[in-house]
Amino acid sequence: MEYQPVVVAKHPRPAATKHNSESRYWRQFKHPVFIKEYAPVTSVHFSPLKPHRYAVTAATRIQIYAPRTQKVTKSISRFKDIARSGCIRGDGKLVVAGDDTGLIQVFDINSRAILRTLDVHKQPVHVTKFSTLNNTQVLSCSDDTTVRLWDVPSQTCTHTFTDHTDYVRTGQVSTSNPHLVLTGSYDATVRLYDSRTGECEMLMGGPSGEGGGQNTAPVEQVLMFPSGTIALSTAGPILRVWDLVAGGRCTRALSNHQKTVTALAFDSTASRLLSGGLDQMVKVYDVSTYKVVHTMRYPAPILCLAVSPDETHIAAGMADGTLSIRRRQPKATESAAYEQSLAAVRAGAYDSLLTGVLPNIGQGRVKQKTKSKPVGDIDEIKVESRRKRRLRQYDKFLKNFKYSAALDSVLKSQVPPTTTFSLIQELIHRDGLQTALAGRDDVLLEPVLRLLLKYVADPRFGEMVCDVASLVIDMYRPVLGQSPLIDTLFARLQKKVAAELRFQKELVKTKGALDMLLSSTSLLAVA
Repeated sequence: MEYQPVVVAKHPRPAATKHNSESRYWRQFKHPVFIKEYAPVTSVHFSPLKPHRYAVTAATRIQIYAPRTQKVTKSISRFKDIARSGCIRGDGKLVVAGDDTGLIQVFDINSRAILRTLDVHKQPVHVTKFSTLNNTQVLSCSDDTTVRLWDVPSQTCTHTFTDHTDYVRTGQVSTSNPHLVLTGSYDATVRLYDSRTGECEMLMGGPSGEGGGQNTAPVEQVLMFPSGTIALSTAGPILRVWDLVAGGRCTRALSNHQKTVTALAFDSTASRLLSGGLDQMVKVYDVSTYKVVHTMRYPAPILCLAVSPDETHIAAGMADGTLSIRRRQPKATESAAYEQSLAAVRAGAYDSLLTGVLPNIGQGRVKQKTKSKPVGDIDEIKVESRRKRRLRQYDKFLKNFKYSAALDSVLKSQVPPTTTFSLIQELIHRDGLQTALAGRDDVLLEPVLRLLLKYVADPRFGEMVCDVASLVIDMYRPVLGQSPLIDTLFARLQKKVAAELRFQKELVKTKGALDMLLSSTSLLAVA
């Protein structure tokens, strides 16, 4: 009997998984750098300006990292308790942060000097953020259940919102309207405040299910789209989407995480949303459909998340004190397109928008085909760009809170008096005139006294001159008699004031005599 060989069918090997363009783009963020901090990393924030340094808040300090080398360039450790929410201002010059004592401090990012101290909160402050449209406004949210807006130059609280009934651990000022503030609380509600009315204009979530989104879990994060029409919030593992135009209606509830979602971040174009959670996962959503298009796994629970403005870095802080930096190397054409788009926006070159869509920063993710019109097309509209007005020297000093230098810059002979006294008025409003006048020797005090001497009799500035002169006399009375020049100027100022008072008395007498003559003339006319 002949045995026929048995032919065993070979199953084909499973084909390698083909990644789409979306997944390929996010996989470019590779070779993560892990940096070990001393305590859980609670906040990461990128500077909006190049080179996009980022502030990492952990334990009792804030560290500023360089994105190219991932090394610390500055370390701010002037906190008495655990620091929270280090945020870099839009111009990259200042950093604001709170701590667990309730203290809020504003630092110069280069010198690390404390510029402002805001001490009203009595419990830990977990949120401190600069408004993106108003660089002098700071938002703070505290465990004392209050939300406050601060004016940095005057160190005053301009608005206080007290509608929440539990810890307020997240908040944001709208990027399209500095008057709108979105907050989330452990009372399970999301609220939208308007600083113009001082009231809560919209309530979302909570046990009662306001806006169709019933929720009993603490709200960990809120995020508002740049357009200001849609808001996002996380409570437990649920991510909710709120339509603010429709009155705060919940349009979606997503549950792609297994544990609490603790971090939310947009990419540079707000076309992709990243969420991080205690399940050690980061999910990437396409905001047009809210479908997960990519997932990244981390070695520990995630507490904070940030994407650099040029989309070259993804930073994540974890509960075990690990800071993870994923970096991708952009293509040369992509970098050039990014710079070109930034230059076009800064120059106000609106015609570039008409001849084609500005390049998407994530070129590997979305391919766009555009046809540009030839130059000179009859249908083409060209909007002339306006050159940005340069700040004068005293304006630059004011922005940096250098009040004494700002005053010195307008005491020069070529500066018109209207400019000088306008700046003095601004210093008075900022409560900074005394700071500007303090600590002057005879050389620096001389131009101040000569200014007062010159304009004390000028009716336009006389009242302000008197206020400034009174302050100068009170401040420098103990040192009179030490400089002959200063003593002479004070004596001349006293004589000129006395002469002006005599002149004013004569004017009053003359006015009275004229009033009597006019009255008698009117009586004779009636008779």
